[in-house]
Amino acid sequence: MATVNAASLRAQLDDCRARFEAIKRDGKANAETLALIHALFLLLDILVVVFLEKTTRKTSANSGLPPSQTGKDETARRTGAPGKGAKPNLETGDNLRKTVVEETITVETCGACGADLSGIDPVGRERRVLHDIVFEVVERRVDAEIKACPHCRARTKGRFPDTMPGPRQYGTGLQAFIINLLVAHMLSLRRTAALVQAITGLRLSEATCLGYVRRLHDALASWEQAATAQLLTRPALHADETGFRVDGKTQWLHVVTDGSLTCKFLHRQRGRAAIEDIGIIPRYTGTLVHDCWAAYLAYQQCRHQICGSHLLRELTFVVDANGFRWARLMKKLLREACHKVNQSPTRILTEPERRSIIRRYRTILT
Repeated sequence: MATVNAASLRAQLDDCRARFEAIKRDGKANAETLALIHALFLLLDILVVVFLEKTTRKTSANSGLPPSQTGKDETARRTGAPGKGAKPNLETGDNLRKTVVEETITVETCGACGADLSGIDPVGRERRVLHDIVFEVVERRVDAEIKACPHCRARTKGRFPDTMPGPRQYGTGLQAFIINLLVAHMLSLRRTAALVQAITGLRLSEATCLGYVRRLHDALASWEQAATAQLLTRPALHADETGFRVDGKTQWLHVVTDGSLTCKFLHRQRGRAAIEDIGIIPRYTGTLVHDCWAAYLAYQQCRHQICGSHLLRELTFVVDANGFRWARLMKKLLREACHKVNQSPTRILTEPERRSIIRRYRTILT
């Protein structure tokens, strides 16, 4: 039996359709037969499409599946390695105070004959650089005087700074370092306390470390309110959600952003209950960009736009499964439109560019 694949199926179907057209031209079939055969060809077209789609594996490149559910990505091994196709990390470390020590090694005598070179100007220099990190614990000791009044015998103590309410406290630099370990690097409380002790020699309890995160949470409450109010005025917002493990259970990290300002919310639910509790999308009246998740489409007071990346993935699947020319053309059009916007100084298409894209878009649909 011959091998059955996409090419052979379509070739045989096209051959049958060509013979049917010949029979129809010769008038060898009545109207009832023609209608029946037309219906059969339509059914066969649908079956071929379904059959081919089932043989095409969905991945994060051609669908909305996250990379964690699509197996190992071999391209990830090259990420971060300088070379062709990869860019080196250009982080400058400006947040860390840097001390530069310069040293010059002089040449006093000739290495060949031993002549005195102390008065000779150098003809060149060769530089070598050593980078290192030195953690320094700064301990500030403040003594408050206590004096007794010779008249009333009362004792008066000097007033300590407001940043030192008790006999021992930790500065903002150490607090920020602990918060960075817990939040940005997601270390456990136990490992964070152990690392701080290993670096500084200071032994902080896990409750103290957790207290710094809670204090930051309270301090950001007013910022969150202001950020939410600002997002509600934006013409377009992007919304997404992703699974997040908390205490061994899956919760959802909801993200709402305008590209320059981002708010993240952790919730036990993924759908409408979480969106209502967060309270941004139900009040938003601009254009909401998302991945076509049904919970977003339930809100009709705003306009909806499907994420361009997700559209490209779905079109990739159509091309992989069926090889449709219209899908390839639509992918090309979307990429060209995105490139034009990115290259524009105003990030907005000109009116002729917009009309051209709309014309090509309607032609592809037709």
